[in-house]
Amino acid sequence: MNPIHAIHAAPAVHDVSTQLLRDWPLPMPGAEGDKETRGHVLVLGGSREMPGAVILAATAALRAGAGKLTIATGASVAQLVALAMPEARVIGLAETEAGGFLPDAIAVLDPLADRVNAVLIGPGMQDEAAAAELVHGLLERLHGSDTAVVLDACAMGTLLHAPKGGAPGLAFRFQQPVILTPHCGEMAHLTGNDKTDIVAGPDALARASAAAWNAIVALKGARTVIASPQGTMWQHEGGNVGLAISGSGDTLAGIIAGLAARGATLEQAACWGVALHARAGERLAERMGVLGYLAREIPNEIPALLEFIAGGEAGKQKEPGQTAFL
Repeated sequence: MNPIHAIHAAPAVHDVSTQLLRDWPLPMPGAEGDKETRGHVLVLGGSREMPGAVILAATAALRAGAGKLTIATGASVAQLVALAMPEARVIGLAETEAGGFLPDAIAVLDPLADRVNAVLIGPGMQDEAAAAELVHGLLERLHGSDTAVVLDACAMGTLLHAPKGGAPGLAFRFQQPVILTPHCGEMAHLTGNDKTDIVAGPDALARASAAAWNAIVALKGARTVIASPQGTMWQHEGGNVGLAISGSGDTLAGIIAGLAARGATLEQAACWGVALHARAGERLAERMGVLGYLAREIPNEIPALLEFIAGGEAGKQKEPGQTAFL
């Protein structure tokens, strides 16, 4: 595996501030809109060992404003997920021995391809090779469509596995842009770069990777860096160490997918999603303390934050520590 080398020229980096977000408003459905106009999101993931990840991501997608939800997960846990998510249609998929999904999942999901606005793949998935085969197949099916694709966790390993008929060892590049949400450890796995070096200087690698992969890369950390394939860069500093908890990344991916389902561009969904996730952690820390709040509690903060950032009624009601969100 050849590491992606950083581009050394430093471009301008835009701060994801409240003002930037207010100047970049999210698409809003009309007063007469129905759940279809709010966007249909498909969350694909989960496994026997990690069924909760897909529940966290799906909840976050709805809290971000998506109107319709379908979950595709392992048949062994589909009933559990359906009981936990009464808002969703849940599809059970045949599983590999390693906890991934069999290739026939592509045919099972094919009828949905023309009906969903965003697809999130990865939370709670296992078996990287099986996940990569599934992602390649779904991307081929979605090619040419307007469906937004978010790859998280195990599904990002698609970059390391050539599609069927492809030449092994060649650098992989998405035909259409997708969103990737790696933390520094995952970025080390994907690029072959040292994690310590990535933590010390994420900007150049995020920009180089976004260009090489044709992807929006949200490289997560205490300071999250977001890069587009065209070289535009954003950064967000905020949140707290309480966000470093199991399931937190699943909620972030779900928020981003929900925003994309509503019609946000990939860059917009990534920037808004990162900001909402961090600020949800700040609000929880004010009430509960920095350590100990749970990933499942993050999505509950999102609707009011959407109103606040947009300058709506919720934002006019002062609350303790409100200036921290500015």
